[in-house]
Amino acid sequence: FIAARMEEAGIVGVGAAIVVDGEVAWQHGYGYADRASRRPYTPGTVQNIASISKTFTGVAMLQAVEDGLLSLDADIDTYLPFAVVNPHDPDGRITLRDLATHSSGLVDRMAVYRETYHYRGETPEPLADFLRGYLVPGGAHYSPDNFLDAAPGEQVAYSNIGAALVGLIVERAVGEPLPDYAAKRIFAPLGMASTVWRLADVDPATQATLYIAQDGLTSPIEPYEGTTYPEGGVRTSVADLSRFFLALLGDGSHGGGRLLEPASVRELRRFQFDAEHKPENLDLAEENAGLFWATKFNGRFVGHGGTDPGLKTEMIARPGLDVGMIVFTNTSLSGEEMRHYVAILLEVWKYAETLAGPPDPATGGNTAGR
Repeated sequence: FIAARMEEAGIVGVGAAIVVDGEVAWQHGYGYADRASRRPYTPGTVQNIASISKTFTGVAMLQAVEDGLLSLDADIDTYLPFAVVNPHDPDGRITLRDLATHSSGLVDRMAVYRETYHYRGETPEPLADFLRGYLVPGGAHYSPDNFLDAAPGEQVAYSNIGAALVGLIVERAVGEPLPDYAAKRIFAPLGMASTVWRLADVDPATQATLYIAQDGLTSPIEPYEGTTYPEGGVRTSVADLSRFFLALLGDGSHGGGRLLEPASVRELRRFQFDAEHKPENLDLAEENAGLFWATKFNGRFVGHGGTDPGLKTEMIARPGLDVGMIVFTNTSLSGEEMRHYVAILLEVWKYAETLAGPPDPATGGNTAGR
């Protein structure tokens, strides 16, 4: 089924994994990591994961909270060398919790955000310089349109730049760049030996080429990285990401390595909004948010996904957290052709439910006895 859908859509490579009750139950690769050399796509193939990266930034944020370096509910100006003032709400107080639930009032002005992608040979602007220029009056990228006309917590608006700001705050709190910090505090404890944040650190032998499928043609694109890397820069494999996912679905640890204390990982997953406290444009019947963690597909799943040029990724579980799946492709589709990726996703989920059995209505756990 997957191979047929890939051929029909022009998808070059797919990797997938299923986790059940704290273990990897199945993983597989299809097609090619690189079509020209016919190098196969395997669970060990490394590629960009786009916005799933936000979950790594969220873990780093919560580690800094555990270490007494940050507070989720303090004014972020406490941690920054410049003030972030919404011109529509000058007395507003933005917190890390607001940023991590995309309810801060910061928005991505696409004319600027599109320019944050830098292809091989181009040097991204330093993160702090970009954010100062975007958020501070007089800056090169500043505009009142970078902010909603709303106080923090009043509106949900997905913001990559807001997530990048969290990354900058974490870097200042821990005293080193996020890629270096994550290598020691997130990747190494879980044995994620192939996972990196910088393009320069990827092993070419494991890296996937990215492709764009459009108008019946599938074409490779140059590797890239972003100015706002905390929101989308991680490069990993299905096999490595499975370790991280299992830690998030469990008590904050996996395979002897601990990322977060149980209370912290529960806070990451906890829905932050309820009927009495929610943004006015949020329909709780369809969506809710943890800390860089959210409902997906009208509440059928929880987790995070990612979309960038040349790729689509998902890391999602059913709400009981007992069964989840990861699906990567190194090919981006557009328009109606996205139906092929969705069909692959649903087919993998069908197999996941076969392995695990349906949820037990009484306990929310599995019925297959695994």
